[in-house]
Amino acid sequence: MSLYCGIACRRKPFWCYRLLSTYVTKTRYLFELKEDNDACKKAQQTGAFYLFHGLAPLLQKSEHQYLAPKYNLSELERLLGKFGQDTQRIEDSVLIGCSEQQEAWFALNLNSSSSTNASLQKLEMERELQGSFTELRKALFRLNMKDASLLSTAQALLRWHDAHQFCSRCGQPTKKNVAGSKRVCPASKSIYYPQMAPVVITLVSDGTRCLLARQSSFPKGMYSALAGFCDIGESLEEAVRREVAEEVGLEIERLQYSASQHWPFPNSSLMIACHATVKPGQTEIQVNLRELEAAAWFSHDEVVTALRIKDPYTQQQNGTVPFWLPPKLAIAHHLIKEWVEKPTCSAVPA
Repeated sequence: MSLYCGIACRRKPFWCYRLLSTYVTKTRYLFELKEDNDACKKAQQTGAFYLFHGLAPLLQKSEHQYLAPKYNLSELERLLGKFGQDTQRIEDSVLIGCSEQQEAWFALNLNSSSSTNASLQKLEMERELQGSFTELRKALFRLNMKDASLLSTAQALLRWHDAHQFCSRCGQPTKKNVAGSKRVCPASKSIYYPQMAPVVITLVSDGTRCLLARQSSFPKGMYSALAGFCDIGESLEEAVRREVAEEVGLEIERLQYSASQHWPFPNSSLMIACHATVKPGQTEIQVNLRELEAAAWFSHDEVVTALRIKDPYTQQQNGTVPFWLPPKLAIAHHLIKEWVEKPTCSAVPA
């Protein structure tokens, strides 16, 4: 069956999709759109578009959360025409996903630097669209999981394309494929693919307590796990060990991988989450003030109490909570909750 399916797929790429799982079907459909410009242009005809302005997504408020509206091709063409924009601007859109029914989803930055026209008037656009272009970092935790993931991917891709307009080898303009999965330099034949920077984020424990820290850029009162970029040549284990030593002056003894998450800030990172334990009797923190504003050990009960706080930012401003933790969407929250539920989880030697 697999051989037959492979042959059938080469002849008629979409016929065999119904024989496969939903995940495989979506993955192969997206692969087809990334590799075939004509197929991607065809998908735009029945697809949906999310709109950005200055890399800020268009959002609409609904009670206590934000919703991300999307527009079909004819609606987008009408909007572009209304604001004096050429419909060729649609060529600047990037593919960000698809539904189970194979409705392709795209994102378009309405004032990208690649546009030869004047930037769209933001306020006029917002009035017409009955929404607001909102900074993603501020809105992220008031979006549902699907929209948060899609918009994070979209912003990261749009930012990457905006920053890679020219070839780093010859300086000539690069050109993106229809899906936006790569850029090609016609002069040097160089191909550029969007990339993410690997970042380790580590929750350190001494067995009964966990170590949390904050940077001066954090919102008031928020503490999180230690995090830092991987250096060239480092393994994951080496990066975790170095970051903990650099930031808090501790040497870890054991390490356990937990999960990973794409994070669009500041320039698209792959957050690699780990648990680590320190050597017994070596728990004195020495804060590197070039990296952190503060760091401290917190008991299991203190962390449980912090996790239960609702609307922690407001309560911190009112002075009713001593500290608060990253929201549920952040992988740091996942790490901390995991430690609370399994404070003695096993780990491997670092």
